[in-house]
Amino acid sequence: MSGLLQTIARRAVPVLRGHTVCQRANVYTKPAKEKIGTLETVIGLTFFSLAILGPSGWILAHLEDYKKKQ
Repeated sequence: MSGLLQTIARRAVPVLRGHTVCQRANVYTKPAKEKIGTLETVIGLTFFSLAILGPSGWILAHLEDYKKKQ
């Protein structure tokens, strides 16, 4: 029985994969129009760090409150 399923699968897979759309990204590289300063970089990294680590830090800081059953 498994031989029959393998045969069917070998014939069906190329048919199913044949209709996929091939997408290509057009990438153009040029130098930046304006250079980003150090202060802007630090501010951007700080906000991204707070956005990612802030909620998890809040949960960890209040973990004991979440464990209490009300």
